[in-house]
Amino acid sequence: MLYTGKGDKGTTKVLDSKERFSKGSDMAEALGSLDELNSFLGLCKFEARHMQEGGVAVGKKEEKTSDILREVQENLFIIQAQVAGADKRITKPKLTKVERVINLIEKEIPPLKSFSIAGGTELSALLDIARTVARRTERRVVTVKELGLRKLPGHTLPYLNRLSSLLFALARLSNHRSGIKEENPSYK
Repeated sequence: MLYTGKGDKGTTKVLDSKERFSKGSDMAEALGSLDELNSFLGLCKFEARHMQEGGVAVGKKEEKTSDILREVQENLFIIQAQVAGADKRITKPKLTKVERVINLIEKEIPPLKSFSIAGGTELSALLDIARTVARRTERRVVTVKELGLRKLPGHTLPYLNRLSSLLFALARLSNHRSGIKEENPSYK
């Protein structure tokens, strides 16, 4: 069933918890932001496939941008479950892989000298939006931790922090491979 009506008074619950909480709470904001980010990454993944976006050589195999985004989506489900109270963890290898992909992309693209104006390819524009949603999501999850609603051990917060860097790197890579020169703000 796609609806129950149990949230009609503005409350919700997570997992098998019997306790309901406000849909306007910090917990609901964090979970909703994770869901929003995951959904938006689905759009980015679709566009990467549509553009037949190349990949990044990770170890002995090349991973397409869409495959990288798919793996991030899986990891966001782990984080969402963790924030909801499940005994799930983002492991060190998951964090290390994101860092490795960022480092590989940085070797291919020109060094960053200034802020850049979003746009270029449609994929880069979508990834720039996803990056800002990732930053907001990180802030919401940090709030949940700071309020003591969840402990979030392990590598969850570092992963969320690196995620926005990964999305920025992928956006720049899309522009670079499409031959689009990044535009910088003039501050005039």
